[in-house]
Amino acid sequence: MFTGIIETLAEVVSTRKEGGNLVITIQTALAGELKIDQSVAHNGVCLTVTNIQGNTYETVAVAETLQKTNLGQLSPTQYVNLERAMVFNGRIDGHLVQGHIDSVGECISCQEQSGSWLYRFRYPKEFAALIVEKGSICMNGISLTVFDVTANEFSVAIIPYTYEHTNVSKIKPGYLVNLEFDILGKYVARQLAVRN
Repeated sequence: MFTGIIETLAEVVSTRKEGGNLVITIQTALAGELKIDQSVAHNGVCLTVTNIQGNTYETVAVAETLQKTNLGQLSPTQYVNLERAMVFNGRIDGHLVQGHIDSVGECISCQEQSGSWLYRFRYPKEFAALIVEKGSICMNGISLTVFDVTANEFSVAIIPYTYEHTNVSKIKPGYLVNLEFDILGKYVARQLAVRN
């Protein structure tokens, strides 16, 4: 489990295909603190650390993950948002995030607003029941509050700290982002579907 509070930005050193999988090599100061078989969220996607060498580590995205996320578009010199799994002995500053991406969304606008940024995203309509006004969403691993929600669009406001310390500053119209909808909404939707 994660919280959607990004620990650091990390650079993609290389990617290589191995069958249907993509092996991603990441460079970060956190590498020395990681362990093989540990879960780390990469742009919100929970992946397992498979190899560590100095200040780099490798992780593998399987075909299913590549189909449902934006990780297949990663290339060297790009940056990913990293968050290690939460420890159950402190505050949860974001919201409960599983690292299991539901869909990708598309950025349709970005406006600077005197020190903050307003982003608008389009998402598949089949997820409309899982997003509510002033509710939480995990976008590229970042816990955010949504507003101006419609059947297939939502907006988020980005503060300067988030803009400067995550890869949200690289997102422009047309970019795809990983979306994980709030787990509580998923359980409510499932209960209602089973009841009916």
